[in-house]
Amino acid sequence: MIDLHTHSTISDGSDHPGRLAELAAAAGCRAFALTDHDRLDGIPEAGRRAAELGVELIPGCEISCEWSSGTFHLLTYFVEAGSDPLASMLVELQEARDDRNPLIIERLAALGLPITMEEVEAESGGIGTGRPHMAAVLVRNGAATSVQDAFDRWLGKGRPGYVDKRKLTVAEALAAGRASGGVPVVAHPLSLGLGPAELDSTLGELTGLGLGGVECIYGRYSPQDREGLAGLARAHGLAVTGGSDHHGTYKPDLSVGTGTGDLNVPDAALEDLESHRQ
Repeated sequence: MIDLHTHSTISDGSDHPGRLAELAAAAGCRAFALTDHDRLDGIPEAGRRAAELGVELIPGCEISCEWSSGTFHLLTYFVEAGSDPLASMLVELQEARDDRNPLIIERLAALGLPITMEEVEAESGGIGTGRPHMAAVLVRNGAATSVQDAFDRWLGKGRPGYVDKRKLTVAEALAAGRASGGVPVVAHPLSLGLGPAELDSTLGELTGLGLGGVECIYGRYSPQDREGLAGLARAHGLAVTGGSDHHGTYKPDLSVGTGTGDLNVPDAALEDLESHRQ
């Protein structure tokens, strides 16, 4: 069993990178991937602890890309600090996120919500600060009932506290990932909001741009959804991958290795992914 989609405190998870290795080992995973949003900083710590526990770490990240109907998330594997040009582009995205954070706090404070930048940075530990940390502060201060409620009311796209930020286009992210030795994979593809025919067409187009796989065996998907997506991925010659999307307390229903309880990504998925390296 493996898990190719987890997040740490370096982006928007509640567990430190080393702790994720411990959770992966406890779940019986042979390997796991650390895929923090737009960051590679946690990979050294996760790698050290994984080696101590005899678990293989797959280095990677999850990139937020521009998309006509919202945000397109692209998982990219086998990349780490120094994997340029992608690593340098991610630093620019991190700086854009850091510049955006005070603007969001200003908007929330102007709405009369109980939140300060100091509280948010304490929540994040000062690294990878973003909207999930703001949501957690709003929950703690009584302005929302859950992290999801905070996004639905205040922080999600189109809501009063939302501020847009610099994103890569999907084509830019695919090209940078491949040029850096990585394998790009569409994360949780049903979130793109496409019907079957349109998703089929989109995957065909993206395959021509360097896409290597589709996250079919996703933590929150039904067995039927997983099977359907796997068939679609194979039809385009793409790797069939999967993962929990573990974020710790920020997504409490998703656990490393097992997702909502029924996730079981086979070891063969990693072999499939590795076969798509160029």
